Amino acid sequence: MRKDLRPYWVKKVYLRFRQWYAEHFLRPACDSLGPHHTIMKPWYVSIDGPNINIGKCVTIIGEPSKRVKLGVWGRDPESGRITVGDYVLISPGTRISASDEIVIGDSVMIANSVYITDSDWHGIYDRTERSEKVTPVHIGDNVWLGDHCVILKGVSIGENSVVGANAVVSRDVPPNMVVAGNPAHVVRELDPERGFKTRADYFAEPVQLEQFYDALERTLLGHNSLINWLRALLFPSTRD
Repeated sequence: MRKDLRPYWVKKVYLRFRQWYAEHFLRPACDSLGPHHTIMKPWYVSIDGPNINIGKCVTIIGEPSKRVKLGVWGRDPESGRITVGDYVLISPGTRISASDEIVIGDSVMIANSVYITDSDWHGIYDRTERSEKVTPVHIGDNVWLGDHCVILKGVSIGENSVVGANAVVSRDVPPNMVVAGNPAHVVRELDPERGFKTRADYFAEPVQLEQFYDALERTLLGHNSLINWLRALLFPSTRD
């Protein structure tokens, strides 16, 4: 990882702008957005539709080529919902599309380019209408969804389970299982007696955590000069 040459005050200005952007543009798009959120590059995060609730200490990471998209397209203007629990990680490229209901538990980790949907959106024979059957998706606490996996309609994933990269989950996954493949199948059983350390543990004291990182950045960036940072931006070949 390249050394961050920004002066400490420049980093703080950027973080304040990022926080302002998330509060100004993304909070109004949600029915609720919990405190202590970290939304990286929030200008690459799209939230559309009614009844979208996001818990506290969420981390959402947008990227130019991999926008994060949460959308509710209900059967009427006020129906359908997405509920995201506390301490959830949503990585670049994630798409969550709800017709009726998608519920994501606490401390869930969603890796790059995961797709979660509760509908096929079009009938097999009538391509102009979605099925009348309601097929909600429920993802339990502390689930880990691997890169590019797909969670299809009507699926419930039990707590602590892991979905492997590129897996396609079309049926329920019990708690404490590792699944992989297309269609996804159980490849390993986890031992809950060993216990799990979760994102809830990491964010147990969010204010103290923020203060810790602020002190760390002050130490690491405090000696950076504005001149050297601008020089590195304009002439990358001279970067230290």
